[in-house]
Formats: sequence, structure tokens, C-alpha cells
Amino acid sequence: MPNVTSTIVVACDGSKHSSHAAKFAGELAKATGQPLKLLTVFPGSKAERLIISGVWPSDLEEEQHAYGRKMFDTAEEGLGGIVEVSEEILLKGDPGHQVVEYMEQNPGTHLVMGKRGHSALRSLTLGSVSEKVIRHAPGIVTIVSD
Repeated sequence: MPNVTSTIVVACDGSKHSSHAAKFAGELAKATGQPLKLLTVFPGSKAERLIISGVWPSDLEEEQHAYGRKMFDTAEEGLGGIVEVSEEILLKGDPGHQVVEYMEQNPGTHLVMGKRGHSALRSLTLGSVSEKVIRHAPGIVTIVSD
């Protein structure tokens, strides 16, 4: 059964939409008894900008971990202690691509994510990462709006 959910993963980007998604995912995990994982992606474009601005490649890993910690802490605040997080996953690269690839490599993932992230362009449509994930995800995706 390809659509059997074994774990709930919330995509975290530090936005208010992501915090709402974390709370929803926590409530879903608690109600179903499934483990809850947090996932964030350190954007490849951010890594490129850091290197261009003078951050040594050897220091880039420290920057990535600090970014992940900030995203996970924000998500944990959104959870408000509803449920414990079983794992924190920090990926690197294009966020949409990395999330879809994670789902492909982890069948049974029910992904929960916010409608939009930190896009400079605010619109009434889905954010570009959300839209990419919805179009290409091989499993269940829940989009949480305010």
C-alpha cells in the first residue's frame, strides 16, 4: 500500500506559515500516534552567497548547522510541547527538490508544510516551494494555511 503513512514530517523554514504547519503536524502526530520529524533545507543559493561574501567553505558547515538549529527551534515553538520530535533532518540544496527527494527516499512520509515561506513576493497563490512539492511529491502532502 503506497499511501500508508508511517511518519509525519513537517517542513520548517522559520516563517509563520511554517509554525502553523508545525502545530498542525504535532496535533496530527499526537492523534495518530505517529512519530513527528522536523525537516529543513539550507538553500544552495544561501551557501553560494555566503561563499561569495567571504565565508570559507570550512565555515559553511557551521553556518548550515546554525541555520538548521534556528529553523528547528522556531518549529518547536510552534509545536508548543504538543508532542516530542523524534528526529531533526537538515538537508542542503534547492528546497523543493530536496523535500521531494526526501519523500522519494522515505516512502510513507506524510509531509506537512506551510502555504508560503519567506518569499519576497507576497501573493494569494501558493509559494514556489509548496507548489513544486505538491506537483512532484510521491506521497501525502498537507498544506496548512493561516
